[in-house]
Amino acid sequence: MDSGLLAMAAGVTAPALEPNAAAGGTNDADVMLRVKAGDETAFAYLVQRYRRPMVSFMYRMSRNAAAAEDLAQEVFLRVYRSRESYEASAKFTTWLYRIATNLAVNHARDTRHERPENMASLDEPDEETGRTIDVADGSATAEEQILKRERMAAIRLRVQALPERQRMAVIMHKYQQMDYRQIAEVLKLSESATKSLLFRAYETLRTQLKAFV
Repeated sequence: MDSGLLAMAAGVTAPALEPNAAAGGTNDADVMLRVKAGDETAFAYLVQRYRRPMVSFMYRMSRNAAAAEDLAQEVFLRVYRSRESYEASAKFTTWLYRIATNLAVNHARDTRHERPENMASLDEPDEETGRTIDVADGSATAEEQILKRERMAAIRLRVQALPERQRMAVIMHKYQQMDYRQIAEVLKLSESATKSLLFRAYETLRTQLKAFV
């Protein structure tokens, strides 16, 4: 039943739900309440809407493309299996990423002996300082290509070595474009604690990657 629903969702585009939306629009929490009520089209809509972000998040957590696909699918299976207990007391994305982070943490603990794949660079500027951990992508020489690969390998190792919560917060902030409040809700922290968590993580990375900036 669950796998069949995911297969169905793969063939449904996100706008398919819109004609049935209530007057004045809808939001993801409303859509999830429709899933809770048995609307399978609503579930397909959510899968289509969040599949790519979830695969991206899981890849950056697991460093394995095949595992990322499997983990993302498992997230949506858990969403569906938990539909009857869903309450729209928080944003749907908060609930979704709580499921995802719990699954990612368990996967990391089970596979920590495995070698991770290459990690993309943290090339977005910090919101407060405007500084970037990585430099611009442009490269014209073989030497620059080598340096870029070395830099990316160094970033991957340092990010993977961050304490678990710091690593999750960095990935959600830099790659999922989640703000402090969203991350705080997912990690069940205060907003100030989340800012402090990210500050410590970025300071650690900047210190350790000083030679590559």
